[in-house]
Amino acid sequence: MDLFLPCLYAFLACLGFCVLFRIRGLGAVLCSLGGALAWLVYLVSGPLSGGIDFLQYFWAAVFLSAWSEGMARLRKCPATGYQLIAFLPLVPGAGIYNMMEAALRGDTQGFLSTGLHTLGIAGSLAVGVLVVSSLVRMLSHRRGPG
Repeated sequence: MDLFLPCLYAFLACLGFCVLFRIRGLGAVLCSLGGALAWLVYLVSGPLSGGIDFLQYFWAAVFLSAWSEGMARLRKCPATGYQLIAFLPLVPGAGIYNMMEAALRGDTQGFLSTGLHTLGIAGSLAVGVLVVSSLVRMLSHRRGPG
């Protein structure tokens, strides 16, 4: 139950954004399922990565990018369409909010600490996407046309 409810909440949040972006039917379910599974990877990789949250975000981004690439090939849609919705649970929104709150309070140390941590999370997500998309691109060009 410790893993099920957060994944359900991630699924529902992604489903809400599917409504906002007018993604319907099976596409909405697959986008939301990708977000829920990415959050599951984030939660499960916590003990495996020694509690280093940058690694948790990295592995979740790697999984989510692979999921998006797979769904893009299967459904003949762009992978970014799946990534846009499914990355929602992984976005460090609380870190950005806390960083700006510290800035408005005049807490320079809190601002820098939270800002660098948030930047590290964003970097981990970006590197995870970069690794998978580069591998997919290299492997698809290696096979050649046809």
